[in-house]
Amino acid sequence: MTQAHPKPAGLWVRLSEKQREPLTFFLNGEPCQALVGDTIMTALLTQSRGLRRADPSDAVRAGFCVMGACQDCWVATEEGARLRSCLTLIEPGMRLVMAP
Repeated sequence: MTQAHPKPAGLWVRLSEKQREPLTFFLNGEPCQALVGDTIMTALLTQSRGLRRADPSDAVRAGFCVMGACQDCWVATEEGARLRSCLTLIEPGMRLVMAP
């Protein structure tokens, strides 16, 4: 009998660099874990299936180029600031929002 593996919560799965110091950030008010040195994109995509919802289709978007050229990875803080997630490092206590 084959044992089923649970589906990962995030779109990305961390395979290396697991020894870095952990930090806590918040996504839609819920505490989440990341590692010091992660970009916001890495922190979010190891926790969820996307970064934001696209207009007007409402499709979940997960970034595209991962180098700051495509403008597809913008995320928002609870205060309304916009951040490019592929170029911005996650910070302890950072409070991010993504539409459900």
